Amino acid sequence: MVNSSTIATISVATAATGLLAYAVYFDYQRRANPDFRKNLRREERRVARAEREEAAAQSQQKRANIRAVVEAAIEEGFPTGVNEKEQYFMDYVQQGEVLSSDPSKTTEAALAFYKALKVYPTPRDLIGIYDKTVDKRVLDTLAEMIAYDKSLDLSSQPPAGINLADLMDLPPSAGLD
Repeated sequence: MVNSSTIATISVATAATGLLAYAVYFDYQRRANPDFRKNLRREERRVARAEREEAAAQSQQKRANIRAVVEAAIEEGFPTGVNEKEQYFMDYVQQGEVLSSDPSKTTEAALAFYKALKVYPTPRDLIGIYDKTVDKRVLDTLAEMIAYDKSLDLSSQPPAGINLADLMDLPPSAGLD
């Protein structure tokens, strides 16, 4: 009677020999047969074209998803009161930080940061902070959201209602003498 280890060894050796023979045959065909090389190049180009088309389709799908998410956020609305804005800002920044740790929730994290950005008095300053602290993949998605939203004012002007001239006329509060 034949040992099972002998049968396993013979099976593995046969499979390895077959694989080696195929590799030698493939290499010979690649080197010697011009039609085989032409077919290989044609197949490589077809695969590369399919990958490019797939990447373009995914990019369009991602943009459509971002557009839908931004439109839904705008339709949902944003708070108008100072206290509500402050609480809304803090909630969504915290939510964005938690979500940004999970790579599968990039869009959700960017949406949370976007909502916080919409209620922040000086969005340009907040974008600078995001640039230093937020992960690049989330920041890229946030940039697409910002680019889509034309109503977002990115000017670095102080918020309405604060007159800087009045602040300049105030006497110094600390003794500088």
